[in-house]
Amino acid sequence: MTSQPHKPRVVSVASGKGGVGKTWFAATLAAAMGARGHHALLVDGDLGLANIDVQLGMAPSCDLVDVITGESALEHAVTAQLGGPHRGGFDVVSGRSGSGALSALTADELSQLCSGIIAISLKYDVTVVDVAAGLDRSTLRLAGLADDSLVLVTDEPTSLTDAYAFIKMIRMAKPGVNPQVVVNQANTDAAGKRTYEALARSCHNFLSYTPPLAGVVLKDKFVPGAIRKQMPIAKHAPQSVAWGQVKALANTLFATRLAA
Repeated sequence: MTSQPHKPRVVSVASGKGGVGKTWFAATLAAAMGARGHHALLVDGDLGLANIDVQLGMAPSCDLVDVITGESALEHAVTAQLGGPHRGGFDVVSGRSGSGALSALTADELSQLCSGIIAISLKYDVTVVDVAAGLDRSTLRLAGLADDSLVLVTDEPTSLTDAYAFIKMIRMAKPGVNPQVVVNQANTDAAGKRTYEALARSCHNFLSYTPPLAGVVLKDKFVPGAIRKQMPIAKHAPQSVAWGQVKALANTLFATRLAA
């Protein structure tokens, strides 16, 4: 497969609430697109608590802090083919773990960053942007870049309320956007669908909008091990249920949209 047979897509992964596995899911989705044969890029857009580098065991020589401070161009912050081409390889633009520099961007700096992400996404089939939890200006702006907006949720009540708030705010900020829901860490598929239905009812009743369900990812004993070992789940446990479900979700989401 050639690297650019179709229109590039930008996908944002948001959550409203932290601690629901958003960064893990974003990295795994990028790996799933790589496994499909697409040229994929993962951007750590969590501008306050960037941690993709830690979660994936990376030590990049250049990251978004270098880009924002003008020390490097965005393309020089790309770490190539993390995971390897046969296990869902994907490129990564890291933030900087523990740095607060990216959380206080000026409007001009944020605009420049958004323009840079759009420009670099043209070199890829799929760009996955892991945006910060919460509802601040940078989160909504980065999420608004996407062709496809995914909102991760668990069955925790605060996760549901914060996901509802994110859906409300992103639709106000970018009219016409249609966020889709991913239920993560579900005990069963039926339980995951009940979690989705609770969120969908709130959105329908108060926003007159029912977000579609993109997929359910079950709790998986291999996920914590992959995070502890700082490697993609596809490399740590290619037999894992969660990896299979994210691959299936990627197929469902993008098979038609990314068709040549």
